[in-house]
Amino acid sequence: MNQKPNPLPCENMTRRELLKWLGLTTGATLAAPLISSCSDVWKRPLAIPVQSWHRSVCRFCGTGCTIQIGLDANGKIVDVKGDEYGHNKGRLCIKGVLNRDLLYTKDRLTQPLIRKNGKLTPASWQEAMDLVCQTFAKSIEKYGPNSVAFYGSGQLFTQESYTANKIFKGGIGTNNVDGNPRLCMASAAVGYIHTFGKDEPLGCYEDFDHAHCFFLTGTNTAECHPILWERILDRKRSYPKTKIIVVDPRRTKTAQNADLHLQIIPGTDAWLYNSMMHEFIRLDLVKKNMLKYITFQEHGSKKQKTYQDFVKHCQQFPPQKIAPICGISPNLITEAAYLFASSPATMSVWTMGINQQSQGAATNRLIMAMNLITGQIGKPGATPFSLTGQPNACGGVRDTGTLAHALPYGRVVMNPKHREITEKLWFGKVKNVIQPKPGKNAVELFRAMESGEIQCTLVMCTNPAQSLPNLERYRKAMEKAFLVVCDAYHPTETTKLANVVLPSAMWAEKEGMFGQTERRYQYLPKLVQPPGQAKSDLEILIQFGKNLAKYLQNTKKKHLIEKANNILHLIRNQTPADIWKEWIENSKGSKYDFSGITQKRLQNNPGLRWPCPSTSHPGTKRRYVVGEDPLAKKGKKGELDFYGKPHHKAVIWLYQPNPKPQDPPTPKYPFILTTGRILEHWHTMTMTGRLEKLKNIHPNFLQIHPVDAKRLQIKPGQKVLVRGKPVKDPKTKQIRKRGETIFYAQITDIVRPGVVFATFHSAKFLVNNATYDVYDPMSKEPEYKLCAVALQPLS
Repeated sequence: MNQKPNPLPCENMTRRELLKWLGLTTGATLAAPLISSCSDVWKRPLAIPVQSWHRSVCRFCGTGCTIQIGLDANGKIVDVKGDEYGHNKGRLCIKGVLNRDLLYTKDRLTQPLIRKNGKLTPASWQEAMDLVCQTFAKSIEKYGPNSVAFYGSGQLFTQESYTANKIFKGGIGTNNVDGNPRLCMASAAVGYIHTFGKDEPLGCYEDFDHAHCFFLTGTNTAECHPILWERILDRKRSYPKTKIIVVDPRRTKTAQNADLHLQIIPGTDAWLYNSMMHEFIRLDLVKKNMLKYITFQEHGSKKQKTYQDFVKHCQQFPPQKIAPICGISPNLITEAAYLFASSPATMSVWTMGINQQSQGAATNRLIMAMNLITGQIGKPGATPFSLTGQPNACGGVRDTGTLAHALPYGRVVMNPKHREITEKLWFGKVKNVIQPKPGKNAVELFRAMESGEIQCTLVMCTNPAQSLPNLERYRKAMEKAFLVVCDAYHPTETTKLANVVLPSAMWAEKEGMFGQTERRYQYLPKLVQPPGQAKSDLEILIQFGKNLAKYLQNTKKKHLIEKANNILHLIRNQTPADIWKEWIENSKGSKYDFSGITQKRLQNNPGLRWPCPSTSHPGTKRRYVVGEDPLAKKGKKGELDFYGKPHHKAVIWLYQPNPKPQDPPTPKYPFILTTGRILEHWHTMTMTGRLEKLKNIHPNFLQIHPVDAKRLQIKPGQKVLVRGKPVKDPKTKQIRKRGETIFYAQITDIVRPGVVFATFHSAKFLVNNATYDVYDPMSKEPEYKLCAVALQPLS
């Protein structure tokens, strides 16, 4: 007898059953991993009536879907649906729908914890904050300002990251300010800056509706940015001649829907793009009218090159020569090049698959070069468009300059003029408090904790004890330092190692702004109270600043009293509204002009894109286009003005790829490990791993090609030990062992022979034990996508 389907997803459902119940596909098409609105699918017969709806933003990825949050009569969040007026047109993926349960999961941290006799025990806010600030103050007094550090997140609100940046760089006087965006988008930022002079994408989500060709490289869009993937499929459905080209070492859900899939060997992207540009030239697909907007420069040289030099450079990369390096056929390179360049409008889209390489920044520049040289830029549907993984990595970190080398509004610490401008904005005069040398990037910051150079670190809204590469080394480093962790949850892999854990409010429990991939800022209101004694990260930072200033003043030392006074001056604005007002007013006249994006406007609109120099300006769709971008003024309407560069021209970089990877396979370590994500989970599962509806979806698999599995006699579901290859430390010249982890084998031809794949989601199966901590020399972003490992089947 047929049973009626369960009216609600339950913990006994398989992944396939859950997605089928939601109306989400799990098949090869993955045509709609989302829903148009909650009411369309979640027909809950026992649903609590919604008393009021409030516009906000999804807590998860950098797409920044606009949502409506439903509160019941008691002020509890009981429903979430897509906002039909948002760029996502009312659609949400499965994680977006489950925002409604986010605040009510287990393990919410409700009071401060202090480590006593080796154990974390409850404490009062005063006791915890006194311990934190006393320890930081003593370290600054004894070892100097560079003995302390801040490690932030692309999930903090803009007001929070901006405040932390001010306290540490302008108050304490250290540039040891970095965060998890270094691990995901730093290479894209360098690519944009080197090519156009300023960071952030040129185009907007509306370009998805006009592209005739999508060049998706290093992005599994269908699973990692499903709402944007649906927009790509919308375009394909409305205009069937639209071509989708996918470059990916795996035959992902995205690749399975491609018109052309280039399944390259991991780390060979730079060779491929050079070869495609060879074909642009050979097939006469270069748009010569673009040359007036472009200069050429050789990598590692300040000397300008010519178009003829560019042609000569590209002659080194014919498809017949490059195809074997990439592991594909020459014809695929030629076809991809032709489709890319001959299309009326081509949109290049990429993310971590490109960024997380040891030559990720150079590879980013090559993608942008392809769009430039073929004229696929500055018009509807034609743009180089990097996707972002976190909801506020763009607005909260890249814009605020909350990285070791950066300052707000696209400025950098090494530029004396930029330091002078920043100090005048912060203090009203130049005080020479911002150090001229960049601080420690993410990997070096934790290495400095290992060596004792950094004594104290404040970690906010991130989980580096799971997300850093070569984890075992840096987990030990965290145990050596005084580690303060602010998080909404405990335990996490990082809170377990902390000396002090401070309870943070999250998402709708606090007020602030997110700035997402298309330069769109959106407002998130505070709708509910945080649990127990939890406070917003902004409140924690303000209290930290006040208490630290008190202890620095108590030293009676003139230079430390000055630091204390600087800190107190920098945190004089203490509410999200006042800090936002300061933030946008200080942007006036910069290349990042947000001055027209007032809080009132954001409260009445589903976001605004910058540049937006006045309250009457509607926001900018496409940067650097005269007539569209209010800052682009050189040339006629529709022409390009790359005003981020002094000469108002973009730069194409001539780059010779590295002849071999940083971590090449060997006979003892013959496999290439690459890492990524799946649709249902996010980052280190701190949030999604606690959602009841997702708890039976386990990312504990290792994808292995059938040929490799047969050779090693590995069966489906069998435990497999993954061991990272030992490497020589470049400083000490000693051989350092990498860690190992265990997964369950998933035998599939999604991966190439010789390549294995795992997600970084699970704390029980720490893939980053086996990854390598080498990083890109320009962006300092670690290489997660190409790590040599050995496999050992276990009984």
